[in-house]
Amino acid sequence: MNRYKTVGKIGEGTFSEVLKTLSLKDGNYYACKKMKQLFKSTEQVNNLREIQALRRLSPHPNILILHEVVFERKSGCLALICELMDMNIYELIRGRRQPLAEDKVRNYMYQLCKSLEHIHKNGIFHRDVKPENILIKQDLLKLGDFGSCRSVFSKQPYTEYISTRWYRAPECLLTDGYYSYKMDIWSAGCVLFEISSLHPLFPGTNELDQISKIHDVLGTPHSAVLRKFKQSRAMNFEFPSKKGTGLMKQLPSVSPECLSLLSAMVEYDPDQRISASEALQHAYFSESRALERQSLHHKLLLIEKANTANSMNYLLRIAGQSRRQQALKSLPEPIIRHHGPTFPVELPKLNVSGVSKTVSYPMLKFQSVFPTPANNGKLPIVPHFKYFDAKFEKEPHEKARLKPYQLPSIERK
Repeated sequence: MNRYKTVGKIGEGTFSEVLKTLSLKDGNYYACKKMKQLFKSTEQVNNLREIQALRRLSPHPNILILHEVVFERKSGCLALICELMDMNIYELIRGRRQPLAEDKVRNYMYQLCKSLEHIHKNGIFHRDVKPENILIKQDLLKLGDFGSCRSVFSKQPYTEYISTRWYRAPECLLTDGYYSYKMDIWSAGCVLFEISSLHPLFPGTNELDQISKIHDVLGTPHSAVLRKFKQSRAMNFEFPSKKGTGLMKQLPSVSPECLSLLSAMVEYDPDQRISASEALQHAYFSESRALERQSLHHKLLLIEKANTANSMNYLLRIAGQSRRQQALKSLPEPIIRHHGPTFPVELPKLNVSGVSKTVSYPMLKFQSVFPTPANNGKLPIVPHFKYFDAKFEKEPHEKARLKPYQLPSIERK
């Protein structure tokens, strides 16, 4: 952590605290999620569900980006360095008197459903979707805090009380951990209601009160639905028949499309509840889909223009090189010029004074060392010579010596 400087504290939860940090390497600000649990090995860190989920789900425009995992082996401290967002949904609506514009609510919910579709398609469900874990930066929304996530294909039963109570689906409350990824859709429906009305949909004080709050709005479910939950519960439960007030009374000012989507997301029976991919095709998001297609079309046009420009530049370069090669071929051959004279010149004679005649020196005759017919195939004996100051001497048994000569001096004119 010596590469990051703590600037301030963003928030704190049961298992971690979130700090705003400054990177000393690149000068950018990041969110540092510092775990309260101590870890013993790198293998234990890599097996952490949150790290595995963020690595599997990245990159996606609506999933929080994990930049770095910092693990100090000596102290056992672990920190996740993530991108820094402006605020979460709870901070956005806290203290507001006027609800958000429906266009903004629709934009945020479309991105939330996009994130849920992505994680469910990749075999993960979040299990703790709530306003505090939904981060925004201007008009961009990202889902974060995957500390409670599980695999869609993992074996049931799961932990019973995992999500925050107000956003907990009925199957999480009425069974011994027999629930599925559809619980995320229920939680997202509760978020939709909260950012539209600025108050929670089912604010129960305990598990029993939570069920009572759900029945007050949606009514007591059909007995066939309750039997599904009783099959996976050790204890029996009976609820008095109650007709709920309905969602329209809770949200009188929203569009019918918004009420229709909300009703499909908070369907009591998880088997009848809408999925994230189906929610994205709902009529409530028709405008969002049109804007997304328009934006995608615009991006494709920009990419096509860039590719066309690059192709044209490449063709122009090729054409330019071809023209230069043709121009070089059309040039006449260069004339090779010689610096010397083009006619023969006779060198001047050198006149040396003092030399009257050419002096000749006797040449030594050496016998051949190879067999010839004259020596009958026998190798002759070759006398040895020694060289002393330009004089040749024979061995002592030879008396003949070379007569020394001296060249005349040359006078320079």
